[in-house]
Amino acid sequence: MGSNLSADVQIKSKPCQVVIDFTAAWCKPCQSMEPTLEELATKYKDICIVRIDVDELPDVAAEYGVQAMPTYLLMKKGNQVDKVVGAKKADLEMKIEKHWKSN
Repeated sequence: MGSNLSADVQIKSKPCQVVIDFTAAWCKPCQSMEPTLEELATKYKDICIVRIDVDELPDVAAEYGVQAMPTYLLMKKGNQVDKVVGAKKADLEMKIEKHWKSN
């Protein structure tokens, strides 16, 4: 439970807009999205990426209704504003752009 509370506090206490990356070490599509996430974090200076390994924190994944990897949740002030399921670079960037303009 301590790790779940820690993950929740980490997500809600970030001073930026948060993209939660639900991932797993065995997930090849998740690994293929790593360079994309780094690129998006550089392009959109006002977002933070929080990675959650579903094998290490299954309760957090369940709390957010994650059933497939990768899943990306866009959070604003602790509330989910959008979601992308799958390694869909264009969809993820479009939704980030929709909610947060680049600096």
